[in-house]
Amino acid sequence: MNPKQADKLMTFVIYLMSSVIIVILMALLIYILVAGLPYVNWHFLTSAAKSFQSGGGIGAQLFNSLYLLVLSMLVSIPLSLGIAIYLSEYSQNIRVTTWISSAIEVLSSLPSIVVGLFGFLVFVVQFKLSFSILSGALTLTIFNLPLLVRSMEDALQTVSLSQREAGLALGLSRWETVVHVIIPECLPSIITGIILSAGRVFGEAAALIYTAGQSAPPLDFTNWNVLSLTSPLNPLRPAETLAVHIWKVNSEGLIPDASAVSSGASLVLVVVVLVFNVLARYLGNKLYKHMTGE
Repeated sequence: MNPKQADKLMTFVIYLMSSVIIVILMALLIYILVAGLPYVNWHFLTSAAKSFQSGGGIGAQLFNSLYLLVLSMLVSIPLSLGIAIYLSEYSQNIRVTTWISSAIEVLSSLPSIVVGLFGFLVFVVQFKLSFSILSGALTLTIFNLPLLVRSMEDALQTVSLSQREAGLALGLSRWETVVHVIIPECLPSIITGIILSAGRVFGEAAALIYTAGQSAPPLDFTNWNVLSLTSPLNPLRPAETLAVHIWKVNSEGLIPDASAVSSGASLVLVVVVLVFNVLARYLGNKLYKHMTGE
């Protein structure tokens, strides 16, 4: 086989591998769409779930997932950005940097069920937060930290050294250079990483079974008292998320239309994750064009 034939063969193999991935993804999406679309409507998206009767919805579960995601990102984004800035801009001790990087790698390799058990022992038992949205949000922060730190660190390192030198040459301190030069330069990549990690967190279930709980009290969306158990804004109430609801319906659900609820909820979950991914690309491109003047 001559070099041209070998090149054509390997090109065909690469295209074949890429096509297999696309076919698998499309088949999965089509299956979920066909199975769940007939059951998704406004009533399904807004009504409360039922334990023993058919006709329930996912309104509370969908809100719980979004609320928990917001709380988790409020904690994890500043923490991850601070760690990434330290590793990329401030760290002078190679040993400390190595230890932090190793810790991040170990955290990223932990199964979500292990993170969930850790969150149960620390936040639910030791901190006495019980099964609550706050326990789940703090646990998801641990689960999401490695991905966010790595994506932000990579984004910061894409900024050229000349940009840093230009900021310092203008009399800016190192911190001012980071805030006014480096972060604006790589902000599109940072936002893309945040949105992609949010999509990953939104579909998490195993870590929330032991922290946020597997049930939710009836919510009164007119009750804005954050100390009330029925208030949707109460961070100390138990909250069944959408992914946990899907698992629970399939494993121990007693409702007659369990298959319909599971299919519809799965479709909503997949659509939301796809929206996160599309939004990441769109915002990243828009910010890049805006900040580069293209």
